[in-house]
Amino acid sequence: MADYIAAYHTYLVEEKHAQSNTLSSYMRDINQYSSWLHERGGDLRKVKKESIAEYFEYLRSKGKSPATITRSTASIKSFYNFMVSSGAMKTNPAKTLTGVKVERKYPEILTSKEVELFLEQPKCVDEKGFRDHAMLELLYATGIRVSELIGLNVDDVNLTVGFIRCVTRDKERVIPLYAAAVKALQDYIKDIRPRIVASDDEPALFVNMNGERMSRQGFWKIIKYYQEKAEITKDVTPHTLRHSFAVHLLENGADLRSIQEMLGHADISSTQIYTHVVQKQLKDVYNKAHPRA
Repeated sequence: MADYIAAYHTYLVEEKHAQSNTLSSYMRDINQYSSWLHERGGDLRKVKKESIAEYFEYLRSKGKSPATITRSTASIKSFYNFMVSSGAMKTNPAKTLTGVKVERKYPEILTSKEVELFLEQPKCVDEKGFRDHAMLELLYATGIRVSELIGLNVDDVNLTVGFIRCVTRDKERVIPLYAAAVKALQDYIKDIRPRIVASDDEPALFVNMNGERMSRQGFWKIIKYYQEKAEITKDVTPHTLRHSFAVHLLENGADLRSIQEMLGHADISSTQIYTHVVQKQLKDVYNKAHPRA
């Protein structure tokens, strides 16, 4: 069974180009399912639909959330699709199974005033303040993912024209920068980064105070620190500024295709969730303000 799981891992990486978070989630789901099946004398290749359904009941009995069970369903279906396409099995036993219906949660969005308050928190009085200010301005200016932010190199920034070049899974996109973000990056790249970078050979745009490329965990701590300083009660995560970027553009008249391009969504259905967020906000305003609502 381990050989099939290892082959599936390779497939996700090399053919599906799965993001690291997706990869770890899917592999965790499959390994847990495989262990459960093995304990009951089951075989990944000979399993019946009823056994997989029993596994989902087992997850429910352990108190797993509907979202976790739904994701596990998707992982197992994906695994068996791979088994069929690779010739290891003739049919997908999980094909007709469905997960638990999950009430859709819309992403947390900061208002324009909350964004302004948040971006004001880093004080440009020392290296850390200048760096953090540049990072937050860039994140809101472009809506890029955290992995893309920390993966940026100095050569990916064109301050003369005012844009960044973002490469993800062999796909490149160019995203413009507003003037405040350009200024923040100029100050950081020209005056601050040379003081803290560990080596002249380091290509990373954003480095930690040891002079090496910033990590996801390091940036997460930065976000949480400034959320607390700004006394914002909403749960601000690195992705919150990405969501807010998309909604604010939509509210101000940007078309969905342009937002899709800037966010780097392969499928426009991923971008369309932001139209639902805007509609929900309008409905909330209506319900609060209309005398007969």
